[in-house]
Amino acid sequence: MRGKQAPRRSVLPDPKFTSPVVAKFINYVMECGKKSTAQKIVYDALEKIEAKAKKPAMEVFDEALKNVSPLLEVKSRRVGGANYQIPLQVRADRRQQLAFRWIITSARAKKGRPMAEKLAAELLAAAENQGDAVKKKQDVQRMAEANRAFAHFAR
Repeated sequence: MRGKQAPRRSVLPDPKFTSPVVAKFINYVMECGKKSTAQKIVYDALEKIEAKAKKPAMEVFDEALKNVSPLLEVKSRRVGGANYQIPLQVRADRRQQLAFRWIITSARAKKGRPMAEKLAAELLAAAENQGDAVKKKQDVQRMAEANRAFAHFAR
């Protein structure tokens, strides 16, 4: 690896909730550099959540992220001609990244409604430990648990 490692930049907090986590989530929702569209989608989704859940939107959002964030994941490693799935603990920043990705992917997979509605529905389901994103997390955790015997191959 040549040169220095790129410095980690901090994301400025979003204008409405002054939360860097929401700002990062908006960046994940964004496609083709259309940040204002992504902001509109996320803010509309959070408004819909507040109306349906009768709780502050940030509480539901944080709960959904906590429920979707994985603690363990598997990584492929070649040892002596065989590939093993080695369970590893997930770093905090990657945990957040995976949670964002799974929530957005499962919201985009649903068809026939505006993105803000799909995102709101997925976040509400995740806050109640249901939905596709939580199912994905459980699959990853189950895979890591099943391969616990190979944990000694981790560095």
